[in-house]
Amino acid sequence: MAFQFKNTLIRWRKTLWPVESYELKKIIPLLLMKFFISFTYGVLTSMKDAFVVTAKGSGAEVIPILKGWIVLPIALGATLLYAKLSNLFKRSALFYGIILFFMGFIFLYGFFLYPNLDALSPHQSADWLLSKVGAHNSHWVAIYRNWLPSLFFVTAELWGQVVIFLLFWGFVNHVCNFNEAKRCYNFFIAGGDMAQMFTGPLVCYFTGKYIGEHFHIALQTLVCFVLFFGVMIMALHWLLTKKILKNDPRLFQPEKQSEAVEIKTKLSLLESLKFIVRSPALRALAVMVIAYGLTVSLTEVTWKANLKLAHPDTGSYQSVMAMVSSSVGVCSFIITVFFSGMIVRRLGWNFAAHLPPIVIGTTSIIFLVLFMKPAWIAPLLIPLGMTPLALIVAFGAFQNVATKVMKYAFFDATKEMSFIPLDAESKTKGKAAIDVVGSRLGKSGAAWIQIVLIQIAGTGSVLSITHFLLPLIACTVAFWILSVRSLNRGFVKVEAARLP
Repeated sequence: MAFQFKNTLIRWRKTLWPVESYELKKIIPLLLMKFFISFTYGVLTSMKDAFVVTAKGSGAEVIPILKGWIVLPIALGATLLYAKLSNLFKRSALFYGIILFFMGFIFLYGFFLYPNLDALSPHQSADWLLSKVGAHNSHWVAIYRNWLPSLFFVTAELWGQVVIFLLFWGFVNHVCNFNEAKRCYNFFIAGGDMAQMFTGPLVCYFTGKYIGEHFHIALQTLVCFVLFFGVMIMALHWLLTKKILKNDPRLFQPEKQSEAVEIKTKLSLLESLKFIVRSPALRALAVMVIAYGLTVSLTEVTWKANLKLAHPDTGSYQSVMAMVSSSVGVCSFIITVFFSGMIVRRLGWNFAAHLPPIVIGTTSIIFLVLFMKPAWIAPLLIPLGMTPLALIVAFGAFQNVATKVMKYAFFDATKEMSFIPLDAESKTKGKAAIDVVGSRLGKSGAAWIQIVLIQIAGTGSVLSITHFLLPLIACTVAFWILSVRSLNRGFVKVEAARLP
C-alpha cells in the first residue's frame, strides 16, 4: 500500500512538476527572471492606459493612433537597431544595455517629467490647433497635447515586445531544447502569471493611498519597484550565463545548435524578413502573431472607451486596469500550472494552439454584440439594478481576462515551441522580425483600421465603428486557425523525422 502511494505521488509530481533535480538551478532563475519581467510589464501596463486615456482632452481613441503611427515605426527601428547591434555585441551586452535603457527612461519620467507635466505640456498651442481642425479630430490633437504620457505609453508597449519576447524568450529558446520546452515552458508562463497576481494589489494600494494631488507619490513608489525589478533581471541573467550554464554542460545542450552562450548573430534585418517569406513555418507564425494582435486590439479599444465612461478619474481607471491584471494572473496561473502543460503533453500542440483563436474570437464577438444591442439586455438587468454600461464594462473585463489567459497559458507557449525545430539563424533574426515587427503589424493594423473608420464616420469616437469590426474579427480568426493547422503539419513532419 505504501509503495503504491509513493508511486502515485511520483506520477503526480512528474505530471505537475516534470523537472529533474539537476535542472532546478537553471529553471528556477529563468522562472524568477520571467516573474520580474512580467511584474514590470504589469505595473507599466496599469499606468500607461490610465495616463493617456484620462489625460486632458484625450480618450480611448488615442490608443489606435499611438499604436499605429508611433509605436510601429519605433518598433521597426528597434528591430533594425537590434539586428545591427547583434552583429557587433554579445547577447549579454545587448540584454543589459536594453534593460538599462528602459530603466533610465522610467526613472526620468517618474521623478522629473511627470512632476512637471503641466509645465511641459503645450496646452495653449493644442487649444489653438483644436480650434482649427475641429472637435472630430481631437484625438489627434490629444497626442500632441499629452506627448509625455504618450511617450510613456510607447515605452511600456515596447517593454512587452522587446524585453518579454525578444530578450527573454530569445534567451530561453537559446538555452533550452525541445524536450525541456515541452516540460518547462508552461512554468515560465506561470512565473509571469504569479507576477500579475501581485500587480493589482500593489498598484491599487499605492493608487488608493496617494490619490488626487498626491498621485505623483504613488507613481514614484511604483517606479522604485520597477527599478528594483530591473536590477534583479540583470542579476539573474548574469548568474545564468556566467556561472550556472558554463559550469554544468548538462544544462546547455540545445538540439542541433553549437553556439556558445555568448553568441554573436550574423544576419541582417533584411535577411531575417526574407526568412519569413521563404519559410512556411515562419509565414504561419507571422499570421498567428498578427491575427492575435489584430483581434485583441480591435476589441480592447472599444472596452477601454466604455471603461472611461464608467471610470473617468485617472486613479479609478488605473485601479480597474490593475485589478483586471491581477485577475489575469490568478486565472492564468491556475490554468498554466494545472492544465496547460498537461494539455500540451497529452492532447498535443495542435489542440492547445487552437484554443486561443476559438476562445478569443468567440468572446470578442459576444462583447461587440452586447455593445451594439444594449436594448436587448436592458430589460434583463432591471431586477439586478444594473445598467447596460455596467454589464458591458464587466463583460469586457471578463473578455480581456480570457484573452490574456489564453495568451499566457497557451498562445505564448505554443508559439515559442514553434521556433525550436528551426535552425539557429531563423530562431534569432526570424524571431526578432516576428515578435517585434509581426506583433506590431497586428496591433498597428488594427489601429490603422480603427483610425480610417473613425475618420470616415467623422465622429471622432471609436464607439461609432463597432458594427464594422464584427466581420473583420471573424475573418481574422479564420486565418489564424488555418495558420495553426499549417504549423501542425510541420510539427508532424518534425516528430516523424525524430523517430528511429
